[in-house]
Amino acid sequence: TVEVEARSLPMELSEKGGVENNGFVQNEAFEDEETDTSSQEEMPKTCSVDVDPVAVEETVLKPYAGMPKEVLLQFSSQARYRVTREILFWLIIAGAVALVCATIAIIALSPKCLDWWQASPIYQIYPRSFKDSNMDGNGDLKGIQEKLDHITYLNIKTVWITSFFKSPLQDLGYGAEDFYDIDPIFGSMRDFENLIAAIHDKGLKVIMDLIPNHTSDKHRWFQLSRNRTGKYTDYYIWQDCTQAAGSVIPPNNWVSVFGNSSWQFDGVRKQCYFHQFGKEQPDLNFRNLAVQQEIHDIIKFWLGKGVDGFSFGAVKFLLEATHLRDEPPVNKSQNGESITAYSQLYHDYTTTQVGLHDIIRSFRHTINQFSREPGRYRFMGTDDDEKEDIEATVMYYGTTFIQEADFPFNFNLINMKNLSGNSVFEAVDLWMKNMPAGKWPNWAVGSPNAARISTRIGKEYVNVMNMLLLTLPGTPVTYYGEEIGMENIASEDVSEEHVNSDPVATLPEKSPMQWDGEVNAGFTEGNSSWLPVNSDYQSVNVEIQSTRSNSTLSLYRALTLLRNNELPMNRGWMCYIWNDSDVFAYVRELDGFDRVFMMVLNFGQESTIDLKAVVPNLPSEAVIRLSTHFSNAGKVVNTKLIKTEMGEGLVLEYKPAKPVHTMEAFQGKCFVAEKACYSKALDLLYVNC
Repeated sequence: TVEVEARSLPMELSEKGGVENNGFVQNEAFEDEETDTSSQEEMPKTCSVDVDPVAVEETVLKPYAGMPKEVLLQFSSQARYRVTREILFWLIIAGAVALVCATIAIIALSPKCLDWWQASPIYQIYPRSFKDSNMDGNGDLKGIQEKLDHITYLNIKTVWITSFFKSPLQDLGYGAEDFYDIDPIFGSMRDFENLIAAIHDKGLKVIMDLIPNHTSDKHRWFQLSRNRTGKYTDYYIWQDCTQAAGSVIPPNNWVSVFGNSSWQFDGVRKQCYFHQFGKEQPDLNFRNLAVQQEIHDIIKFWLGKGVDGFSFGAVKFLLEATHLRDEPPVNKSQNGESITAYSQLYHDYTTTQVGLHDIIRSFRHTINQFSREPGRYRFMGTDDDEKEDIEATVMYYGTTFIQEADFPFNFNLINMKNLSGNSVFEAVDLWMKNMPAGKWPNWAVGSPNAARISTRIGKEYVNVMNMLLLTLPGTPVTYYGEEIGMENIASEDVSEEHVNSDPVATLPEKSPMQWDGEVNAGFTEGNSSWLPVNSDYQSVNVEIQSTRSNSTLSLYRALTLLRNNELPMNRGWMCYIWNDSDVFAYVRELDGFDRVFMMVLNFGQESTIDLKAVVPNLPSEAVIRLSTHFSNAGKVVNTKLIKTEMGEGLVLEYKPAKPVHTMEAFQGKCFVAEKACYSKALDLLYVNC
């Protein structure tokens, strides 16, 4: 027992680190008078308590609720789990750094995503023949909107609509009377805006035609120019003409694409104006900067309306030589006065002149101003078929540092003079070998200016041509109706009335789309259509083919689905492995991917080939993924004995022992546009491979 002064106890506790608690309230039963001075004096001055000093210290040092700041700071300053905290801190820092580095590495190593104009086929629509919505017999913009589900049904996400400007409809409307308005035959500007909104609502993109080379002679610019009004005086190419014996002698021997002199005398201005096409389509003077600015303003107007891109047509004709010399004849012994056909001259002074590509680049620059918004890249294509001059065509790609078109449209497969395995190989190889490195290819097997596949090469080759189109690398372009194998209408079905309304056009391949087996093939509910419907419409139409698994339409859909879903088909290597008079065969493969697709396409007669002898390490068997003979899908073929019938196409699938593009035997026969490799472990693409 220790005797402690009662008054000194708080001080002793304080010295030992304790805390005085002044919050205790005495029992209210005590009366005030019981605590007066006299009473206090009578209280004992000392008391005996049992105190363990260590226990007191431990008790008062424990944290408790309501600790004042001084005590809280005393406890917080005592280090606890210091090593653990430091380890966790540095682990967090290291993890953050690793995450940043991994993100940078993935971005750096990942290939560029395919843009929308690369990822999807393009579906080209001639609007007057697609769908009539108001029963006047002419297809229109509302009709296109009604049938957008057909585009998505085909697994296609890009629509290309040919010219719909206000026009006298000479040359299919490519001579515009007003670049800022819709021809009433197709609808109104409100109809166009609704169509654009509907297209975008479905996740689709739209490309439109623009022919900047010329206008209609009804255009306001031409009317002002022929009257020498202000800045419009030199909007067109005018030259003095010599008159003799009542006839006009043109400035030179230049001939229009449609034949005869490309100079036309104008009685108002008393001069000749130049026209590369019909006399109703005077050429604009692109050496006049004001004319160039007009075209830039037109581009901006339609991009502002929501258009996703342009196909610029007839661009090789934009400039002519200023010296006006005669063009050299193909046959030097031919009398100059007898030259009336376009093919009789070398067009050295009226096509692809110096400065042309500067104009094309300026179009690109204007379009790029609208591509800055994320996800709204605007496409630019050039529709200018050079036929024999592939080098001139691929120049429209631009250079490594200066971009022009995303691609010039490729018509090699349309321009083939005859069909065989070798000719198809040559058409494909010609483009791939001349295309600049790193650029993107494209292919078309039909267009508004060429006979349809069924008519051009035969019905039996429709499916195999679609298989070729949709399995080659690059962007395929399908002309409306080719997905069901439409044919040209017979020339005798085109009446004099049709020809007079469109004197320079080839019309049989522009017959109305065949939607069903009803009257007028479901194209119009009116009494007639602007062109006759093909007589085979009851068996060749969308409705009936959509219900048959072995139809041209069903195969087309299966091919677009394969292209969209299989990485080697949309961005892998292509290697030629065989071509002869009957068969063209090639593979599509991707580094790191465990499946290779081999296309064996017959463009001639029945054939049997041994591809195992041609391709080292080729497995002895492959599975038929798709076939133009639909019942063969899923079967296994012997790669030493691959048999195909006339017009038959096979898409074979196998697991590779070694990629074909790495084999020495195929060096120089393999091409890739957007190179990428596949990591199965991470399920992602990368570029350094």
